[in-house]
Amino acid sequence: MQWGSNHPVDLKIGQTASRELTVTEEMVLAYAEITGDYNPLHFDSKFAARTRFQRLTAQGGIATGLVHALVAMDMPGAGSVFTAQKWSFRKPVYIGDTIGARATVKAVYPKRAMAKLDIVVSNQLGEHVVTSEATVLAMKPDV
Repeated sequence: MQWGSNHPVDLKIGQTASRELTVTEEMVLAYAEITGDYNPLHFDSKFAARTRFQRLTAQGGIATGLVHALVAMDMPGAGSVFTAQKWSFRKPVYIGDTIGARATVKAVYPKRAMAKLDIVVSNQLGEHVVTSEATVLAMKPDV
């Protein structure tokens, strides 16, 4: 893989991309099996009912994972990676929620094959559940 000006990033300020998914119990379990995050907020209904969330929530990594997929597959696309991320978790994502991630190009650094993105993840009610500012690097195979 090549970094830098040999493969400039092909994005424009204001360009957007989005992706969505519905969070299931199976996703929450699979995420826990991969990461070890078996927090009772995700699995113990009685525990969750006694918290400010009042019911089972998904791990934050499921929402951020949707953003990772958006960057890696949609914008900038295959071969892209994060170089910096700043997350703000504003509301919980509940099992059964449909969440949508939308990224907007805020700045482009063509000589470095990088871009800065503003990202919002919203639930089916239009509530912002996660916001982020991220810097991404677009890498392409050597020609």
